[in-house]
Amino acid sequence: MRLARRGRKKLSIFDIVVSDARAPRDGKFIEKIGTYNPATNPASIVIKDDRAFHWLMVGAQPSDTVRAMLSYKGIMFKRHLQIGVDKGALTQEAADVKLADWLKTKQDAIQSKVSDLTKSKQDAAKARKEAETKVKEARAEAIRKKAEVPVAAPAAEVTEGEAPVAEEQA
Repeated sequence: MRLARRGRKKLSIFDIVVSDARAPRDGKFIEKIGTYNPATNPASIVIKDDRAFHWLMVGAQPSDTVRAMLSYKGIMFKRHLQIGVDKGALTQEAADVKLADWLKTKQDAIQSKVSDLTKSKQDAAKARKEAETKVKEARAEAIRKKAEVPVAAPAAEVTEGEAPVAEEQA
């Protein structure tokens, strides 16, 4: 199990495929079991859980990246629990309850991250708008002051040829 790259330059999307280890990276594969898009935040991972679980149980070895994705989605934990059920360490019902609790916790964490990202994006947009408003108001004030005609107090009129006379002190 590994990734097969597709998409254009700097906008890659990956297929999660089951292939023979001797096949080239983007070459022949046995089955496509999902997609991975690292460009989104958080990265979007779509996996056919039942098919990935099947391939893990029949001995497919995932690459390090695919192993991390399967772990993120809970498929590796499901495999771990199923091996415990097969060995008789716990019952299928107990394993299902543990998996459901884990998946609920994981979904809550993912949802809180998405909401935090959305909130921070909205706060940044609000701060940008406030800064733009302050700049706009400052520009309008400067234009208003410039357009205002300065009214000067009438100064003592001085005729040509005469110098202002300073008062003599006695």
